[in-house]
Amino acid sequence: MGTVYAIANQKGGVGKTTTAVNIAACVAEAGYPTLLVDLDPQANATVGVGLPKDCEPSVYDCLCGEGTLPELARPTAIEGLDVVPSTPDLAGASVELPRVAGSETRLRDALGDVRERYLFTVLDCPPSLGPLTVNALVAADRVIVPVQTEYFALEGLADLLDTLSLIQRELNPRLTIAGMILTMHDARTRLGQDVEREVRQHFPELVFETVIPRNVRVGEAPSYGVPVTRHDPHCSGSLAYLKLAKEVAARA
Repeated sequence: MGTVYAIANQKGGVGKTTTAVNIAACVAEAGYPTLLVDLDPQANATVGVGLPKDCEPSVYDCLCGEGTLPELARPTAIEGLDVVPSTPDLAGASVELPRVAGSETRLRDALGDVRERYLFTVLDCPPSLGPLTVNALVAADRVIVPVQTEYFALEGLADLLDTLSLIQRELNPRLTIAGMILTMHDARTRLGQDVEREVRQHFPELVFETVIPRNVRVGEAPSYGVPVTRHDPHCSGSLAYLKLAKEVAARA
């Protein structure tokens, strides 16, 4: 039986999509069937695995009740990794969903047999706590929270944890936090060291041991339409994401 992970943080630029793409790629390359679902209207995860932004059908069709995730999944160049793409049209769902009664469960209703077909399903959330992220959290079994090791990244954690508690209480009691991953980390700076220490002190059971370093190759990879593990398998970013994928799998 597979597990559905949401990669969520309402703050933008903390490495959600990069983390979603590279965890999914690492797990797939290890031989486990994996599905990446792009829930961000910017479609960065879709582009990050080599597909165009105008793919049809897309995850928008799932939210409209016109198919399940496994039915709309398409293969990528990475063996074992399928993707349900996003398009800019998905931005309309943020307006449309709140008008529909019970819209919070649309994605959960569209899971179909995803847990039977894929060992890992990774939901890449948009940078907000709006309807798309709520749908992901209601559909997910576990959530991974990327945290950039800078001061402002800490400020939004309380809001996110409050939202997770509300969804656990009202909509998805099985949802648990798989862990927090420190991203874009520069261990040479006092700020990076201070933020890492503070997060680990406040959430000692939740923070993954793996830390994702600030790395040029990680930033370059999306422009080539591949995960960093394909762009430069031996760079520090690739090695860190491979280690993180193993750690996530060990906590499953």
